[in-house]
Amino acid sequence: MDTSFEYVFPAIRGIQAGREYYVSMCPLRLIPKIFLFDEEELVPELRAQRILNHARVPEMASYLIENKKDYVFSSITASVNGLVKFEPMGEKGEASRVGSLKIDMNSQFIINDGQHRRAAIEIALKTRPELGDETISVVFFVDRGLERCQQMFADLNRYAIRTSPSIGILYDHRDERAIMSKAVVTQSKAFKDIVEMEKSSLSPRSRKLFTLSAIHSANIAIISGQEYENTEEAINLCCSYWNEVYRHIPEWSQVQEGNLTSGEVRQTYVHSHSIVLQALGNLGRAITELSKSQQQEQLKLLKELNWKRSNSDTWEGRCMLGGRIQKSSSNVALTTNLLKQQIGLPLTPEEERLEDAFNRGDNGQ
Repeated sequence: MDTSFEYVFPAIRGIQAGREYYVSMCPLRLIPKIFLFDEEELVPELRAQRILNHARVPEMASYLIENKKDYVFSSITASVNGLVKFEPMGEKGEASRVGSLKIDMNSQFIINDGQHRRAAIEIALKTRPELGDETISVVFFVDRGLERCQQMFADLNRYAIRTSPSIGILYDHRDERAIMSKAVVTQSKAFKDIVEMEKSSLSPRSRKLFTLSAIHSANIAIISGQEYENTEEAINLCCSYWNEVYRHIPEWSQVQEGNLTSGEVRQTYVHSHSIVLQALGNLGRAITELSKSQQQEQLKLLKELNWKRSNSDTWEGRCMLGGRIQKSSSNVALTTNLLKQQIGLPLTPEEERLEDAFNRGDNGQ
């Protein structure tokens, strides 16, 4: 190997499946320069990676830029197609596993895992060049050809499981909206002891009535388009609204008191399902323009609704299809329309057009 033309990385040598691999730290400024994507125009069977999802990259880059002091990026995994030489610090013990990884500059680096991180780093460096001196861990494997690279990609992603939206919200201490929703759950009477904080779906035997992710989406609907002096103001608004709704849906409190099981309520009524919770959030956004006394007076009319799933005349085609709960954007909108009409709120022109189509039987269901 010509030492005049090589990359030198401080590295730790390891063994997996009888093959050597190496872990190093790379300055962020080097990541876009040495790590390449597969050509997107190649057919899938000739690539070692999936095509870059460009929609994901700006959000990841913004995260890196906006959280300069507390961002976390996991390792990039790459295959090296070229001459590789590891020079240990010593011949025995720990010294034989720590040393310098020398890679010929003519080598090709193919990312097996982390292509979106690489693209986000490239964008972030344009805004914050000083990030270039920071490092990211890189795991290097010596390339064994396309088939091996494809197998590595499959193996690296075989057991990857995306965390549930609820636990993502629960553990997020940066997003003001996530902080708001967690506070609403703990501070409001409506949701006391009946919210699943980790999972985003409820099993038939679950003792919980709602998921944190469903409440979070509804809360975002309530505050949408409004400005608040601080998070506490948004929390108070949401708590006040949900507590008022809670007064007029007695089944929620009956679950809290143990007089009904959450399973019975979910099976019998529509009001505990995420689509109706989302529609209630939309209703909350519309009703905030009224005075407090007007809100209380009009929300009383929710008592008169027959929330039972068996009430197909009301819910079929809105939040149900063929007797099953159905959640799509049009279902949410149609359910919101019903709630607004129930309490005497006018529909927007767009809502009126959707309602007219629904009444004509042309609702896209």
